[in-house]
Amino acid sequence: MFRSNVSIIITHITGWLIFLSLPLLFINGQPHSDANWWELLLSRPYWLFVLVYMMLFYGNTTYLIPQLFFQKKWLAYFGILLAALVLVYYLQPFDRLLGHGAQHGFNQGALKPPPGGPYGMRPPGDNGFPPPGPRGGFGPGGRGPGGNGGHTDMVSIFLFLVVVTLAIAVELTKRWRLTEQRAILAEADRAHAELSFLKAQINPHFLFNTLNNIYTLALTGNEHTANSIMKLSNIMRYVTDDAAENFVSLESEVDCIRDYIDLQRLRLGKKTKLDFSVSGDLSRKEIAPLILMTFIENVFKYGLSNHAESTLIIRIFAEARTITFFSQNPLFSDRPAQERTGIGIINTRQRLDHLYRNKYLLNITDSDGLYTVELTLQV
Repeated sequence: MFRSNVSIIITHITGWLIFLSLPLLFINGQPHSDANWWELLLSRPYWLFVLVYMMLFYGNTTYLIPQLFFQKKWLAYFGILLAALVLVYYLQPFDRLLGHGAQHGFNQGALKPPPGGPYGMRPPGDNGFPPPGPRGGFGPGGRGPGGNGGHTDMVSIFLFLVVVTLAIAVELTKRWRLTEQRAILAEADRAHAELSFLKAQINPHFLFNTLNNIYTLALTGNEHTANSIMKLSNIMRYVTDDAAENFVSLESEVDCIRDYIDLQRLRLGKKTKLDFSVSGDLSRKEIAPLILMTFIENVFKYGLSNHAESTLIIRIFAEARTITFFSQNPLFSDRPAQERTGIGIINTRQRLDHLYRNKYLLNITDSDGLYTVELTLQV
């Protein structure tokens, strides 16, 4: 926020320095100019020129456009602009500045005719300037800088239109950015609420299944029951604390997966073979918590049979910029296909869409008696 405000201030200062240097460059660009910069910069016509256009710009951006233009009070807004235009017409800030410059050596050479007249002869009494007009300008009728007898200061009017247009453009851009920021914030809030809902669904489901496994161990008097309770405690601490964030370290996620798989190993029969491996560099990488757990749960939920042999494969591989997950388990005829793609898979797809939009690839196949999941995440 502070950086944005500083950027806006620097932009305003730079813009005004460029704008206010233009008349000086214009006057200095006249042939035979003998510029006295400090005298002009401290002169009343120059500061009249500065104040007219600064008041016009900031009056529009701070009050007229927000309070009248955006509120669709067109009559009041354009009425005030018309009054400001009439004021600029009578003040003639640019012509006054140009006339002051002419009187102080900025463009005298530009106003002098060639020495000696057109044929090298100067009429007696001719000092090189056109005679002053009745209203203080140069030439008949005062049609020069500083006079308005029939003369229209087109540069001042043009600058008036430029400043008003620029003020409207600045405020429209600001309003568009605010609208875009509000839309992004609303979308982020909606996504956060949906993610919270999804996590609220998956966490109790995951813990419920784990508790069921330990309950089975306790009923059978398994010697690993106490160790299993400790592992469940670790899992619960992870689910209730770390998994509350959108992203956690990959090492923490893998530790939770190991504890869960260790609990599952206790109920595997002799006919089931488990191939679980983790490879690659897990450090300094993050992953959405429990994003892999749904697929791992499905491996044990649908890949086991009391009558047939089965091989369960779970592999996690971490590369420099990607995390790859692979799982495969056999399919048994007593498991309906729609059961394998229930709320858990739908939930995980939605979380992936939120957290890894355009940065993940999920491929699930159900063929040749095998259920295969391949997930690649860009980190």
